[in-house]
Amino acid sequence: MTKVELPKWFKGEVYTEGAEVTNRFGGDSCHLTAEELSMYDFIIGASNLYEMGFYAPKTIDDMRRGLDWFRKNNAEAYMKLLD
Repeated sequence: MTKVELPKWFKGEVYTEGAEVTNRFGGDSCHLTAEELSMYDFIIGASNLYEMGFYAPKTIDDMRRGLDWFRKNNAEAYMKLLD
């Protein structure tokens, strides 16, 4: 498996290990690499802030960019966890 780099714009926490992640709504799960887990947590955190009413345009733009990155780099995990 080829290691996928996080984009240069990504300023979230970068993990050194991956983990198994379960969809919070549907229950599907899959293993994410460290980079994918870093992006996943960023996306979920940004989504939670938005749902609580903390609308920051840059954060929302970065969340959308993160979703695009995830869709491109691991479409199967994207469909299970974020779609």
